[in-house]
Amino acid sequence: MTDAPLANLHWSRGYTDPAWVRRYTTSARELGPSRRVGRGQDAARSLPADTAGIDQLTITAPDGSALTLPDVFEAAQTDALLVMHRGTVVHETYLHGLQAHDPHLNASAAKSYIGLLAATLAHQGILDRDAAASTYIPELAGTAFGDSTVDHLLHMGTHVSYAGRPFDKAIEAQRYFAVIAPPLRPYGYSGPTSIREHLTTARATAAPGTEFRYENGNVETLAEILRRITGATTSALLSDIIWSRIGADEDAYYTLDSEGTEAACGGFSATARDVARLGEMIRCGGAIADRQILPAAVTASIPNAPDGYAKRVRFPAAPPTAPAGFSYHDFWWILNDPYNSYMASGIHGQRLFISPELETVIVHYGSQVMSPVAPAAPLVSAFLQIGTHLQRTR
Repeated sequence: MTDAPLANLHWSRGYTDPAWVRRYTTSARELGPSRRVGRGQDAARSLPADTAGIDQLTITAPDGSALTLPDVFEAAQTDALLVMHRGTVVHETYLHGLQAHDPHLNASAAKSYIGLLAATLAHQGILDRDAAASTYIPELAGTAFGDSTVDHLLHMGTHVSYAGRPFDKAIEAQRYFAVIAPPLRPYGYSGPTSIREHLTTARATAAPGTEFRYENGNVETLAEILRRITGATTSALLSDIIWSRIGADEDAYYTLDSEGTEAACGGFSATARDVARLGEMIRCGGAIADRQILPAAVTASIPNAPDGYAKRVRFPAAPPTAPAGFSYHDFWWILNDPYNSYMASGIHGQRLFISPELETVIVHYGSQVMSPVAPAAPLVSAFLQIGTHLQRTR
């Protein structure tokens, strides 16, 4: 079968059907097998609150139009927005029936959490950034991912084709969903039925490190490496290193494939409040009060890559669809603004925005359809304007 435009594919309905989008983003762990990311036994860390009055703030969109916060919510099909400034919750909104205790899909924002785990283990000397992935996963030798280094994976530096098909980012994303979610498989589907099987079909079409190509397989390969070197599931590893130590109020969850492997690149669900706790820990140099959760060097290196990297971490020929001015490091989007801001970003409007200089953390959950008739909401512009407003007025 030849590749058809995405809009004509049976399995593309998840991008364009509003009802399907919201059902999946708010109920992902109920639609198939999932595994708990334990919050630990400690009491939840309280989140002080103080209304900052940003409800009346006017946002200037990149096209010059003026938007109120409700306008932004409508454009982004917002399910939740939580804003923290200097560790205090200054705004918290839930829409479309979502409640504060409800987990919501983080989609590709979850890639950044895998980046944190990898960077931490590399900092500890457990993971070698310069080693080929096949060093850890021998069965991937000769594949695009196996012949790439860990560092290539962390920067989306593989140039891959699956099963001989021409690469198309949107279509390959949907094919990945078909791997992990049987209901999304088109009639007659005969492709891979597990993440590991999917990775073995990848072949290199250029040398690694020659191009930035945003592809889920990089994350899944790295997650498998982390499982091999620690002997722990992705859920257990995230719980042990981060989730059980940030004072989370709720367990988080990963969706699983047919082999019981976590969908590390985007199958993670958590509450907005707990993701805000994660973001605040990162903003504070990996620490919560006097307790160091992650090495300070790991969090500091997100917007300021260590020696050997340019600040704008990009392989040549970044795709024309990439956000202007953005760069990429360890699965985080770097905004290259004056405030050292960076962001975990996922489809349909999932964002964790962290700005050390603005002392601001923002969590946004959404269910926006992906369609030419539904332009992307100006979330980054809104976040920066919220942050600069708070820094001026508080």
